[in-house]
Amino acid sequence: MTTAASPTDPGAVRSLIPFRMDRLPWARFHWMVVLGLGTAWILDGLEIQLVASAGFQKTLDMSSTEVGLTGTIYLIGQVVGALFFGRLTDTLGRKRLFVITLAIYLIGSGVAGFAWNVWWLWIWRFIAGLGIGGEYTAINSAIDELIPAKYRGRVDIAINGTYWFGAMIGAFANIFLLDPKLVSENWGWRIGFFVGPVLGLLIIWLRRHIPESPRWMVTHGKGEEAERIVSEIEHSVEERGVKLSPVDESKAMLIKAKENLPWSVLKEVFFKKYPRRTFLGVTMMVTQSFLYNAIFFTYILVLKNFYGLSGSTAEKFFFPFAVGNLLGPLLLGHLFDTIGRRKMIFGTYLLSGSILLLSAFLFRADSLTATTQTLLWCGSFFFASAGASSAYLTVSEIFPLEVRGQAISYFFSIGQVVGAFGPTIYGALIGDGTDRTPLFWGYILGACVMIFGGLVAWFFGVNAEGQSLEDVADPLSKVSDDPPLEPARA
Repeated sequence: MTTAASPTDPGAVRSLIPFRMDRLPWARFHWMVVLGLGTAWILDGLEIQLVASAGFQKTLDMSSTEVGLTGTIYLIGQVVGALFFGRLTDTLGRKRLFVITLAIYLIGSGVAGFAWNVWWLWIWRFIAGLGIGGEYTAINSAIDELIPAKYRGRVDIAINGTYWFGAMIGAFANIFLLDPKLVSENWGWRIGFFVGPVLGLLIIWLRRHIPESPRWMVTHGKGEEAERIVSEIEHSVEERGVKLSPVDESKAMLIKAKENLPWSVLKEVFFKKYPRRTFLGVTMMVTQSFLYNAIFFTYILVLKNFYGLSGSTAEKFFFPFAVGNLLGPLLLGHLFDTIGRRKMIFGTYLLSGSILLLSAFLFRADSLTATTQTLLWCGSFFFASAGASSAYLTVSEIFPLEVRGQAISYFFSIGQVVGAFGPTIYGALIGDGTDRTPLFWGYILGACVMIFGGLVAWFFGVNAEGQSLEDVADPLSKVSDDPPLEPARA
């Protein structure tokens, strides 16, 4: 039943750890994982919204270009952090990295609050970005490996969607922090930078009680410790009167630990063993990132230039926009586990693109108001947010455990780089608000991009719902003479 050495291969162990983790019912342990790890996206949303308000502009005597560059530097930090820490996550373990990356974020964000010039702000915003980028890889990997298969989709999607809850907290805080009648102009934005680190200290305390991924430990020669962790979780469940189902010995795998995989192995995994999945992951991440960055970073310009709203009034329209983005993953997430991954990804991408397509024609006909325009955005991103969250779920669960962190980091980085062009393109299409035609075609482009992403998911997607991660993609450390088969797509 437990992890034990194989008599036929002294260097391998026979493990039932994945099956035992997946057969667990939902328990207090899983709530601890959700609360301790799932708050990373809340911090990211909080950070971006606080910085987008540019409360530091006057204090540091910054131009509009320098303010924009501050956001870009943070995003570059995310990409570098994801790439650097992604490999370390696979090499050193999930727990070590989700503690280190959070600490880096806390330091970067907190010190940035003491900035006295532009360069000091930029350096520490970059460092904060490093931490958050590393969080994306370590946290997604850990969540998928600790949550039972039947809950994995809804939990991962809901957690990724909480980015918008953080953004709402940031926007609400700005109402008070950036009001000079309530807080000194020189201190309001600084306090905003301290909000994330204060929350982060509470999160670090929670994470101390979250164990390393037993799945990762087994593939890295730490089978006895993995056995101890799983046994403790099982015992805590049984103490509450829950009777666990019998262990199916046929689910055991023979694992031989592999360390420090060379780049040649990564190349083989992504381009020879799973080329269809690589195409799927890149497409999903790029399409959702392009749409989000294009609309999110320019929606205030649209409300101001085409609908005549003042800057402060336009800011208030963020809240319904954020609510739509938050509700999508929360309300639709469980359907990715019941209806299925491919069908739901296709459906959310298609519906998102279709609503945006409708809004494009209504926008060109000048048939919308600021309110109806925002409502259409809310409808489109209700589905797009669930689809975007499923992109992170997809790239996490369809590749072998030993390269999971790196898979997330590579696809996330590609998506961020391509998505970074969105605001620039759409900013140019918006112009001064006198001609609707350029932005009309921009909306057509965004809609087609999402619909294309949905079609790719339909034809190349993997039906991973309810399946163990090891059934979706064999660990590279699995000892087997039989070639692994990809799960059926239909």
